[in-house]
Amino acid sequence: MFSRLFNFNASAQVRRTLLNHRCISGFTKIQQGAKYTPAFKQYLGMADGKTGSYFHDVPLDLSLSDSTVNMVVEIPRWSNAKFEISKETPLNPICQDTKKGKLRYVDNIFPFKGYMHNYGAIPQTWEDPTTEEFAETGLKGDNDPLDCCEIGSGVLKTGDIKKVKILGSLGLIDDGELDWKVIVIDTADPLAEKLGNLKDVEKHLPGLLKHTREWFRNYKIPQGKPKNEFAFDEKYLDRAKTMEIIQKCNASWNKLISNQLPSDFEDAPMTKRASDIIHIAESAKADAPIPEKVNTWHYV
Repeated sequence: MFSRLFNFNASAQVRRTLLNHRCISGFTKIQQGAKYTPAFKQYLGMADGKTGSYFHDVPLDLSLSDSTVNMVVEIPRWSNAKFEISKETPLNPICQDTKKGKLRYVDNIFPFKGYMHNYGAIPQTWEDPTTEEFAETGLKGDNDPLDCCEIGSGVLKTGDIKKVKILGSLGLIDDGELDWKVIVIDTADPLAEKLGNLKDVEKHLPGLLKHTREWFRNYKIPQGKPKNEFAFDEKYLDRAKTMEIIQKCNASWNKLISNQLPSDFEDAPMTKRASDIIHIAESAKADAPIPEKVNTWHYV
């Protein structure tokens, strides 16, 4: 593995984030601080004026008839900053993840720039770390909402809430935990009507599923970590099985918010929901510059 520096002109793309960008169902975005700084937080604004939780207050809205669900976008395609719904902060805003006090960015794995999909989470789901989620894997969940990869043609924005169609899933094993990657497409995308299952994805987007698996296999290598592995013999699971996974993780979420967890489990996510007691004021600032080293391309 070797790397070289490639200039993506990220600084030319610095822009001011829009406050209260209107989402589906009347939700808004409430930003504090500047992106790419530890102070950045983006909260969910509810239609009734309260401040809510991206984790708990955005409805799952799972439709069995048309295989759709809601998605919270955390990371836009082709970007590097590792934004995610915070489990540790009350009302679960979207923050940039840190490790050892440093902001986290995903590396560029040639030929991809940052994340190859719009990446996000399915609200009101939880991958339970207290029990084996699927007996055939012998693995427990990773203590997060279900991850999803939106494969449409648009570049979405952090905090967007989208209705997406479920197509399948890939069972990533991350640090010994089961970490599902649900493959979805925005129902408003021009391709959505043509994609109903993974065979359709192979037909209309040839190579995408293969490269998705290889990206998740290799993306930690530049950090000095080994390749990731996958459950189910590295095979994607179909839409029907994925729907079962979502329902199971929604049941786990209900267990989480009703505090039906083992008494010795001490790492549960924050479960506070929409509140008019906690008032989050808008205080957005212009995006901070992204470190130049984030533009490095890595060859693995």
